[in-house]
Amino acid sequence: MADEQHKKINKPPHVLLISFPTQGHINPMIQFAKRLLSKDVKTTLVTTTFHLNNNLYHRKNTTSIKIEPISDGFDEGGYIESAEHYLKRFKEVGSKSLADLIKKLQSEGETIDAIVYDSFVTWALEVAMEFGIDGGAFFTQACGVNSIYYHVHKGLISLPLGPTVSVPRLPQLELWETPSFVHSLGSYPSLSETVFGQFGNIEQARWVFSNSFYQLEEEVIKWLRKIWELKVIGPTLPSMYLDKRLEDDKDYGFNLFKANHTICLNWLNDKPKKSVVYVSFGSVAEIGHAQMEEIAWGLCDSNMNFLWVVRAEEEEKLPKDFIDTKITGKGLIVPWCKQLDVLAHESVGCFVTHCGFNSTLEAIGMGVPVVAMPQWTDQITNAKFLDEIWGVGVRVKADENRIVRRGDLVLGIKKIMEEEQGVVARKNASKWRDLAKLAVDEGGSSDKDIDEFVRELIKA
Repeated sequence: MADEQHKKINKPPHVLLISFPTQGHINPMIQFAKRLLSKDVKTTLVTTTFHLNNNLYHRKNTTSIKIEPISDGFDEGGYIESAEHYLKRFKEVGSKSLADLIKKLQSEGETIDAIVYDSFVTWALEVAMEFGIDGGAFFTQACGVNSIYYHVHKGLISLPLGPTVSVPRLPQLELWETPSFVHSLGSYPSLSETVFGQFGNIEQARWVFSNSFYQLEEEVIKWLRKIWELKVIGPTLPSMYLDKRLEDDKDYGFNLFKANHTICLNWLNDKPKKSVVYVSFGSVAEIGHAQMEEIAWGLCDSNMNFLWVVRAEEEEKLPKDFIDTKITGKGLIVPWCKQLDVLAHESVGCFVTHCGFNSTLEAIGMGVPVVAMPQWTDQITNAKFLDEIWGVGVRVKADENRIVRRGDLVLGIKKIMEEEQGVVARKNASKWRDLAKLAVDEGGSSDKDIDEFVRELIKA
């Protein structure tokens, strides 16, 4: 008995991390796992069988993170059904598959000291509790956005909304500045249920983790810590772009698309400092034909160098005459790129972004000012934060048809690239970059929260 206790004392704690199977959710979880590994915590990343077996992902070295699959019910076909059907099936099949995985690991002599699960898969906490394992919810969106969702879930904000919304420790929001699930009641019902349902069993979670950092959302974090055991552990960017303490951490490890890395860097290397407008709307957003045309001609009308990521499935929406007549050398269009390398390049002067929170943190972490052009969900609220709270960019507003016109895009780009507002935004972006590095560096606010989590694991 004494020998068994001695082995447990000397055995490093082991954490299972359960991701939601999209790149924007998997990558922050991987980065958190790397930070835990650096503190002698064994980590196992759990994702779906399809994402591990299918060539959709170009896997790279993820250090010594162990990866285990669970089934979502679509092992051969991936995401082939409606969102509602997929999420229901993932819960049904995933719960059993996760339980089977835990049994398998335990039969192999593995101890599991905690399960950290993406907040979109609350059923993982139910499975953890069945095995007597402590669970922690991992939120990949901004604390301010999660606070809005929490208030809706608790009935503290009534839907449908009035013209303005008030949430503790946030500025007053106009109706259209709230996430689309909030201001467009009834849109995307299954996804809305998932977003608001993140808080359904959160009181039973021992920890709540957030991919943000204390200085960025200080007031909101203070308020949320009154109700949750909140640990703020971001930004979850590869270490070599921030504190450089993890020498092998130069890439996220999972990439949904293969990047044209050499082409991008060679093109950027030929451009003057701060002369390039980088444009990307992430791995999920679908841009309509009319909006694609306005972006294309807006970039041409800006008379700026531009690097534009247009995913392969979106290319057919580009105006044919734009492709034929765009100025050689002035613009480069690629299906994908290594975004952090692009943002870190000295030739990049601004980032036209959809304002997904990962892209938001990358812009802040690299100190690049933004032209915010949100599409849906939390992006709309993130755009307000980037513009009015963090002061690192300008928002371009859509018209009554939800299309940003080329003239408005040109004005936004010129504000950042040529006017005083851009000077201020660049200065603020540099300030946030320094604070982001400070947060994850040794003794920083995020580093301390991770250390505290590790201490609690060891005591358990």
